[in-house]
Amino acid sequence: QEEGLTVTDAVVLLDREQGGPERITSGGVNLKSVLTVSTFVQVLESKGLLDAETANSVRKFVADMKFEAANPKPTVVAPKLSFSDRASKAPNELAKNLLNLMEEKKSNLSVGADLNTCAEVLALADKVGPHICVLKTHVDILSDFSDSFPQELAKLAEKHKFMIFEDRKFADIGNTVAMQYGGGVYKIADWSHITNAHTVPGPGIIDGMAQVGLPKKRGLLLLGEMSSSGTLAAGDYTKKTVEMAKNKPEFVMGFICTSKLCDEPGMIHMTPGVQLEQGTDALGQRYLTPEIVVTERECDIIIVGRGVYKAADATAAAAEYRERGWAAYTARLSK
Repeated sequence: QEEGLTVTDAVVLLDREQGGPERITSGGVNLKSVLTVSTFVQVLESKGLLDAETANSVRKFVADMKFEAANPKPTVVAPKLSFSDRASKAPNELAKNLLNLMEEKKSNLSVGADLNTCAEVLALADKVGPHICVLKTHVDILSDFSDSFPQELAKLAEKHKFMIFEDRKFADIGNTVAMQYGGGVYKIADWSHITNAHTVPGPGIIDGMAQVGLPKKRGLLLLGEMSSSGTLAAGDYTKKTVEMAKNKPEFVMGFICTSKLCDEPGMIHMTPGVQLEQGTDALGQRYLTPEIVVTERECDIIIVGRGVYKAADATAAAAEYRERGWAAYTARLSK
């Protein structure tokens, strides 16, 4: 197709049953496969050439890694819009600032600092700060949190020009989350530019958090999808989450998701579980590459945790992810 040919049919030897046929046929191409993985495994198992444990392991892997048809890749109304173009259309002030920052730094990388001490998080932030647009934190896993930590982190955010995203995943009724967000031990709204929430409680959770966050010019991400296998954040849940976001665009600035969920230019799509190679870990976390996330699925920011903070050289790893993420973004603009 890229060379100007009209493609009507495609033939493959093995259908891995991971969503490929759906993607190909949605583009108007008729797919013919000789075998499916399920058939292949069933035949080998029936002939005694594959033991039951291995066969079940293969079936589980295929199921876990399948791109669910419940959330197909949507049609993008304005795929050529750059981050700076979208910034001018964003109703949320923080989203506007973040999109401009991404364009300025030429970075759509967020590093997840899932570490256990304040010193470790601050050291990592200083190392990767020049390469990121957002630092993602989990303050509730810090064993030595103190009031000075947010202050020190804010200094690094100003020094390196990145935003702070506390990955709190609020999930209670509006009145309760308002107190959790604005008070308690962590006082998250005082120092974290961005936080996120589940939508299981309904729109009241957004209203409650907006009472605290809007006066401080904060932004909220809604969990539309998750990168773990077996997640319930799919289908109708995701659709209703998008509706809630559209009803509160002055506070909701986007989504945590694995594929683009809506065409609103001011909504930023952030995707966790990104590594340089596709795969899954022992606890069901599915990893996707920057190219799949940004170019194919048209999300905006890649969130990388272990791929950076467990690297021998975190600075070099962040630089590599930044390069891959930005190249995937520029490739998307040229499509």
